[in-house]
Amino acid sequence: MKLSIYDMDYTIIRKPSWMSWLFHYARTEAPARLLLAPLMLVPALGYALHLTDRKGLKQATQALMIGRRSPREKVERAADSFAAGFGADNELQGALAAIAADRTAGFEVAIATASCRHYVEALARRWGIDRIVATENRWEGDFLTPEIRGENCYDIGKLRMILASLDARPTHVKFSSDHVSDLIVLEWADEPVAANPSDALRQVAQLRGWPVCDWAKA
Repeated sequence: MKLSIYDMDYTIIRKPSWMSWLFHYARTEAPARLLLAPLMLVPALGYALHLTDRKGLKQATQALMIGRRSPREKVERAADSFAAGFGADNELQGALAAIAADRTAGFEVAIATASCRHYVEALARRWGIDRIVATENRWEGDFLTPEIRGENCYDIGKLRMILASLDARPTHVKFSSDHVSDLIVLEWADEPVAANPSDALRQVAQLRGWPVCDWAKA
C-alpha cells in the first residue's frame, strides 16, 4: 500500500477549524451556550501562561460551547452542516486536486489532524477520505464528552497515533503539512511536502530540498 497523509487545517482548508466548529455547534444546536463564549478567555489565558496544554484547552472550550454530554444526533447533524458550510467555503482547490492526483497515482489517502474526530469525519466524507487519524473524544454511549482519550494528535503525538493506526509500514508514505509542528512526521515520511507552509517550515523545506506547494495562493 502507498499512503498519502494530509494534515487538515491550513493544508486542506484555508483557516483553522476548531473555534469555527465550536461556534457553529453552539449557534445551531445550543444557542444559549453562546452566552458562555467570553468564559473561553479563562482557559485561553491558562494556555498562554503554560498552566494547561493544548489538550486541556480543547477540553475546557468544548465543555463550554458544546457541553459535557452532547447527544450524538446533535453532534452528527451539526458536523454535517459544518462540513457543508465551513468545509465548502474553506477547502483549497489545489489541495483537492493533489488528493485526486494521489488517488490516480495509486495512493490511499488519509487525514492526520489535531482536530477532533467527531467533526473531522464529516469533512473527510466530503473529500472522499475514509482513513482518519485525529484527536479522539470519549463517548458515553450516545453522548459526546469533552474528555480526550489518549493524546492530542499533535507533534510527536501525531506520529505515534499514525503508527498505531497502521498494521505495517506502507511501501511509500507521502505526508503534506503546513506547519513545523509536523516536522517529525515529515521526517518520517518517504515523501515530505510543505503545503502552504509557515515561514519556519518553508525555511526547513528549502534547506532540505523538500517540495513546496502554495495551494492557498492558487
